[in-house]
Amino acid sequence: MLTELAIRDFAIVDHLELELATGMTAITGETGAGKSILLGALGLCLGERADAASVRHGRERADLSARFDIHRLPAARAWLEERELPADDCLLRRVVTAAGRSKAWINGQPATAADLRSLGERLIEIHGQHAHQALLREETHLRLLDDFAGQREAVAALGETFRHWQAARRRLKRLAEDGDELRARRQLLRYQVEELDQLALAEDELKGLEAEQEELAHAEERLREAQFAAACCDNDEGGAAPLLTQAINRLSALPGSDRGALADALTMLGEARIQVEEAARELNHFAGTTELDPERLAWVEERLGEVHRIARKHHVLPEEVTALHRRLLGELEELEGGEQDLETLSAEVDALRDTWREQARGVGEARRRAAVRFGKAVQEQLAFLAMDKARFAVEVETRDTPAAEGLESVRFLISANPGQPPRPLAKVASGGELSRISLAIQVVAARHSTIPCLVFDEVDVGVSGATAEIVGQLLRRLGEQGQVLTVTHLPQVAAQAHHHLHIEKRAKRDTTLTRMALLDEAGRVGELARMLGGVSLSDRTLAHAREMLDASQQGAHH
Repeated sequence: MLTELAIRDFAIVDHLELELATGMTAITGETGAGKSILLGALGLCLGERADAASVRHGRERADLSARFDIHRLPAARAWLEERELPADDCLLRRVVTAAGRSKAWINGQPATAADLRSLGERLIEIHGQHAHQALLREETHLRLLDDFAGQREAVAALGETFRHWQAARRRLKRLAEDGDELRARRQLLRYQVEELDQLALAEDELKGLEAEQEELAHAEERLREAQFAAACCDNDEGGAAPLLTQAINRLSALPGSDRGALADALTMLGEARIQVEEAARELNHFAGTTELDPERLAWVEERLGEVHRIARKHHVLPEEVTALHRRLLGELEELEGGEQDLETLSAEVDALRDTWREQARGVGEARRRAAVRFGKAVQEQLAFLAMDKARFAVEVETRDTPAAEGLESVRFLISANPGQPPRPLAKVASGGELSRISLAIQVVAARHSTIPCLVFDEVDVGVSGATAEIVGQLLRRLGEQGQVLTVTHLPQVAAQAHHHLHIEKRAKRDTTLTRMALLDEAGRVGELARMLGGVSLSDRTLAHAREMLDASQQGAHH
């Protein structure tokens, strides 16, 4: 159900936060006060087209949000879970800029207007004089009838069997039509997979081969340069160590006073000779342990060449060869796995078809039985709604083409006047008639409806007196099954509500603002009196309003 509606800078509303409860909530106010604003804001949250004119004058953007309790809405929770969105709560938000652009969010995640519409169809049904799209769609008729007949689980099972049947038919068709193209593809895949099997490239082998090739390819150069450096350090024919030894010996042969002045230099020369000799030993050890392996280098380079050749052949990078191997192997297994026995698969298709037919027969029989009861129940409600001359019927036709939902197409037909043949609801000209027909259908379907939140916009147009009271009673009955919001001009309808939301327009300086508030008991009496008697409220009008409210609320408990 709708629990909260927040509106900021929308039309003539500056800021508004409403908390809504279960039951029936009547929405009233003088003509032009802004009742349509409430439904307009809700409509934008549900994905209706955005319009820059809806932004309050002088403001940059309108910000609207609607929060729904979805614990009783498994379809809405499933929609959210399929998209990996939080499914404990449901918050729809829409922002419209003064330039006409809009953004949307679902539970804090960016969404499209189409997403809002798709989810909104699982959250709430809005019925206005000219907004009965859901009721005009034949798929809605089928869903309502199935819910009324208690066939929801049976229809779901029927759809599951149908999908398995069709999948098996597609496999059989592909197998039966497996001509030269598929055989050629399998032959190519076998060759390619066999070639990759022979290569047998491990997951991280390429990096190791490249590192080893680098090591082996430069081994001879490293050996040569290490030997040269060692010779530079310690070689009888001009090496650094012998030269340092000569320098030390000659300085050491100087007279004693000179040696004292050169003591530090002699120390450094001695340390340098030690370092050079140590470096020479390290370089000779490196050269002695470095092995040249031209055969291993040739093997590594040959294997790398094979990897690069296959990569070029398949137009992939060398590092993608192992992934290519897995993909081609998977495709080959799928194609070869499909080569099961034609007779076995054909038998499976026949068995699924027979199962589907049996399930469809049961669902179809239940639909036809329910159609009669549903039609009679709606007919009875129409009589209460000043449409006793109308004839309502549920038409169930058998189609030739199997479908997931069965073989039946369902249409709601109505004849508003005697002598006229029943016609589809979409052909009903009067918005007021369509509103009352919709109300009658919803009353009948409420116990089985998967969407417990209903909005009716001026469903009481064209009725008055006792009929108006009946409309109020029916709406209240619907509200007891979930939540009903109804915009009304009739006090007989408003008096039946569990809650009463009043909307008024106020002028403040040079600005016009709309205020909305839930009325307490005294406020309800005053608003009912205004609806009964206009601006001037006499004691008699107030007493009449009090009596109407008391009678409606007391009658609702009996």
